[in-house]
Amino acid sequence: MVPSIAGPKRPQDRIQLSNSKSSFERDLKNYTAAHSSPANVKGKDFAIDHGAVTIASITSCTNTSNPSVMLAAGLLAKKAVEKGLRAKPWVKTSLAPGSKVVTEYYEKAGLTKSLDELGFQLVGYGCTTCIGNSGPLDAEISDAINENDLAVTAVLSGNRNFEGRINPDVKMNYLASPPLVIAYSLAGTMDFDFVKDALGQDQGGNDVFLADIWPTPEEVQSTIDSSINSEMFTTQYASVFEGDERWKSLPTPEGAIFEWDENSTYVKRPPYFDGMKLETTPVTDVSGARVLVKLGDSVTTDHISPAGSIKADSPAGKYLADRGISRVDFNSYGSRRGNHEVMIRGTFANIRLRNQLLSDVEGSYTRDFTKADGPQSFIFDAAEAYAENSTPLVALAGKEYGSGSSRDWAAKGTSLLGIKVVIAESFERIHRSNLIGMGVLPLQYPKGENAESLGLDGTEEFDFIGIEALNDGVTPKSVRVIAKPTSHSAEGKAVVEFDAVVRIDTPGEADYYRNGGILQYVLRSLVA
Repeated sequence: MVPSIAGPKRPQDRIQLSNSKSSFERDLKNYTAAHSSPANVKGKDFAIDHGAVTIASITSCTNTSNPSVMLAAGLLAKKAVEKGLRAKPWVKTSLAPGSKVVTEYYEKAGLTKSLDELGFQLVGYGCTTCIGNSGPLDAEISDAINENDLAVTAVLSGNRNFEGRINPDVKMNYLASPPLVIAYSLAGTMDFDFVKDALGQDQGGNDVFLADIWPTPEEVQSTIDSSINSEMFTTQYASVFEGDERWKSLPTPEGAIFEWDENSTYVKRPPYFDGMKLETTPVTDVSGARVLVKLGDSVTTDHISPAGSIKADSPAGKYLADRGISRVDFNSYGSRRGNHEVMIRGTFANIRLRNQLLSDVEGSYTRDFTKADGPQSFIFDAAEAYAENSTPLVALAGKEYGSGSSRDWAAKGTSLLGIKVVIAESFERIHRSNLIGMGVLPLQYPKGENAESLGLDGTEEFDFIGIEALNDGVTPKSVRVIAKPTSHSAEGKAVVEFDAVVRIDTPGEADYYRNGGILQYVLRSLVA
C-alpha cells in the first residue's frame, strides 16, 4: 500500500506519490514545450510557472464523508500553521464538505481556525470544484496563465478530473486525499518531491518537510474518538427536509400540475413529449445524415455534457444575454440544468474537445455542411442549421466513448442536437444505454475497424439501412452503413459501405428505442 494521486486528466491514471514529480515532468510535454517559463503576475510579488497549483480544494461528497481523511487534513493544517507555513499566494483554496457534520467535528476538535488561516474556509456543502464550480481565478493570475500559455494545475479531493472540467484556465488536474490537498497548497507546484523538497521554513529558519507535519494514525484516531459521536449526525439530519427560512418563505403554487413560467431562464418545459401520440410511431431507417462531430478515443461525458461556468461569447451566454441576464448572473450550467435551451447550447462545449472535422481547434466547434464551403461554426449553430433542413445527424467516435460521470445531459444534449446515430469503436456501458434511453442508436464499427481504417473523414453523407427490422420485434445484429462522398469531400473519394454492430443489448433497451426513448416508454406505460 503506497500513497497515490491520479492525473493529469483521468481518475484511473494512478501515480505513486513518490513518482509524482517525475510523472508531472513527463506529462507536461503533452501540454506545452516542457521548459521553464516563469511569468510575473501583474501587481503581485510572485511569478508562476508550468505546474503551479492554482486550485487546491477539499471537495466532493464522497471523500469528505470520511472522518479519518478529513481530520487528517485538519491536523495537517494545524501542524503547518504551528510551524509558520502558509498556502502559496497563487493557490485558490476552498473547503466544501459533503455534510454539516464535518463543520461540527472540526469545531469540536479545534481545527477550524487552522484551516481558515491556511485559506481553507468553508465555501459550501457538496459538489463545487469537482464539477467546475470553483469560480474564476484572480484576474491577474488568469492573465499570466493565458498570456504565457502556462500549463498550471489543480489538486482536489474529488473523484473526477477530466479535461476542462475543473477550470478553463487549468490544463492539468490531479486527484488527491484531503491531507495531500493541504500539502500541495503549501508546496504550490506539482513540480515537487515531498521527500527531498522542503515545504518552507519554521520560525527558527529550519526546513520543514511533509514528514515533519504529517499526523500519525494514532493522532487521527484519537481525534475521531474525542470529536465525533452519533448524536451529531442525528441532530444535523433531523431537519434535513425542512429547509431554512429562505426555503420556507418561497411562495408555493397550488394544483397538481407544475406551472411553467415562460420567462424563466432556469426551468423550462422540455420538448421530449412534443408531438407524442399514445401509439408508438414505427422506427425508420436514417438517410442523408451528416456528421456533426468526429471524435477520437476516450471522449468522456465530461467532454459532451455541459459543466462549469458559462462563457459570455458562447451560444449559451448569448442566449442568456438576449434575455436580459447580466454576465454576473449567468451562474453555471449545473444551476441551469432545468433549462434545455441553455444545456443544449453547452453540449459538446468542453474547452478541450477536439472535433476532427477541424484541424488544431479546441472547443465547441464543427463544420457547417449546410453551406457550400462548410465553414467553421459553433456546434449548436450548425445543429440548428441542419434542423432547419430536416437533416439527421451522426457522431463518429473512437474507443471508450462516454466514460465519465456527467451522464444524463450527455445523452439528453446529444438527442436534442438532432444526433440520431453514434458510431464508436467501443462504448462505456451506461452512456451507451442512456443514448438508447434518449432515442439515439448506438452502433459499433466492425471488429478491428475504425473511421480511419474505413477511410471516413466526416464529410460524407450517411445512410443506415436495416433499423426498421426493430418494428418486427427483432433487434438486428447489424445495420448496413453507406457513406457517400459529398461536395465537401476530397475529389476521387469512394463510397464506403460496412455492417455496423447494433449495440441495443437487451429486450428492454429495444422497447425504449421503439418508443423513441425511456421517457416516452414510461409515460405510455403509465397511461396504459
